[in-house]
Amino acid sequence: MAKLIFGMNLSLDGYVDHEKMETGPALFRHWIEHVRDLTGSVYGRHMYETMRYWDEDRPEWDAERHEFAAAWRRLPKWVVSRSLKSVGPNATLVEGDVEAAIRDLKARLAGEISVSGPDLAGSLTDLGLIDEYRLYLHPVVLGRGKPFFAGPRPPLRLVSTDRIGEEVIRLTYVPA
Repeated sequence: MAKLIFGMNLSLDGYVDHEKMETGPALFRHWIEHVRDLTGSVYGRHMYETMRYWDEDRPEWDAERHEFAAAWRRLPKWVVSRSLKSVGPNATLVEGDVEAAIRDLKARLAGEISVSGPDLAGSLTDLGLIDEYRLYLHPVVLGRGKPFFAGPRPPLRLVSTDRIGEEVIRLTYVPA
């Protein structure tokens, strides 16, 4: 049975904003390995559209960016959206019963499936489908933006802490 993981970079005050937080070399290497090891990824529309950046090579990329893009492209993706009519390569559009679709993925696959997007993660949490939360804390305070947790969450239990590079701490929680 696959494990559903929600993890994102966030500020000390709990907001996610990829444009306002630096991803240093150690953290970028971590994300490459993370994506390479995943069984698949479930995206909300907004995060999927953001991540489509990696679909095409860019001349300014260094070797690490090419490596991340290759790992991301090979990764099976499921995109939950009511507005999209189609998705790109190696992606499947999930339009109907999201709960049934995600339960099916968890039941028939093994390994880790990431969840990308706080709103989607909030909905999946409400359905009791998220198995683990990974908060990648950056030493910045944004003061506003999209919160990591989109609404109240059930009690969580801290299971590990890891330092990634010089400035990021990963906190891993499971439902209590």
